[in-house]
Amino acid sequence: MTPNAPRCLALAGPTASGKTAAALALAARWPIEIISVDSALVYRGMDIGTAKPSAAELAAVPHHLIDIRDPAQPYSAADFVRDATRLVTEIRSRGRIALLVGGTMLYFKALLSGLDDLPAADATVRERLEARARDLGWPALHAELQRVDPTTAARLFPNDAQRIQRALEVYEVSGQPLSAFHSGRDHDPHSPLQEDHLISLEPTDRTWLHERIAQRFDAMLAAGLVDEVRTLRQRGDLHPELPSMRCVGYRQVWAALDAQPQPDAVALAELRDRGIFATRQLAKRQLTWLRSLPARQVVAADAPNALDQVMALAAHWLDAAP
Repeated sequence: MTPNAPRCLALAGPTASGKTAAALALAARWPIEIISVDSALVYRGMDIGTAKPSAAELAAVPHHLIDIRDPAQPYSAADFVRDATRLVTEIRSRGRIALLVGGTMLYFKALLSGLDDLPAADATVRERLEARARDLGWPALHAELQRVDPTTAARLFPNDAQRIQRALEVYEVSGQPLSAFHSGRDHDPHSPLQEDHLISLEPTDRTWLHERIAQRFDAMLAAGLVDEVRTLRQRGDLHPELPSMRCVGYRQVWAALDAQPQPDAVALAELRDRGIFATRQLAKRQLTWLRSLPARQVVAADAPNALDQVMALAAHWLDAAP
């Protein structure tokens, strides 16, 4: 590693774009420790639907921010920024390289741009909003958000429960729209990550990504995703409004089990279609955010030499002679 090497590197991309394989290849060449940038991998007991790295992969390379929360516990962007910043410092102090890998773009945004001084969460207000959502549905609350904070509402989907709830909570607690708290800065000077040290895996062929998404969701179903969610439901302390259970895949399976505790072939086919569609929508949002970063280093994920390109970029930063 050169004296002027960056504090950390990042590898981002939409779901199913090949991030894990690329990260492991990088770790096989350089003394890397991986920091997960994934809001689902933080939860214990959620392995199949999150495509969590295997036990062998976790043993081969040090991983951080995986299995650090129970599904009933919250984990916020602020928690991630605090933990990731600390980990980057600790990893560098060991003479190793921190590699941030994942697809939770809210976490990347918070790390790059910093966090605004938002009002603290209010459990009473949050519970009241959840109760109203159960009665009216999240699209109705999204319409309400449109009236009080059109700027925030415009960037949220009508069923984005977690973010709609937070935006309305901020408005009720402070009397100001969430958008009023956003500084609009592009980069936090104290961030350990620079935008131009972020490698972005972006497929040029949408069909390629859609096929990989379908293959991966089929593999999750075959591996027992429905049983995994059924086990989580049987705990009795989880519900579909929790951030953990709103993760793509888990949300669709939970709804399917609500409708039919033992899904038949027709129900499973409908679940598959809903899960793949939701994952495609997630990938679309991930790509939209990545394309807003002009300094990112783009690699065509569907190119035959995609891995070689990733390795060459890393070598340019980490080796004295690329």
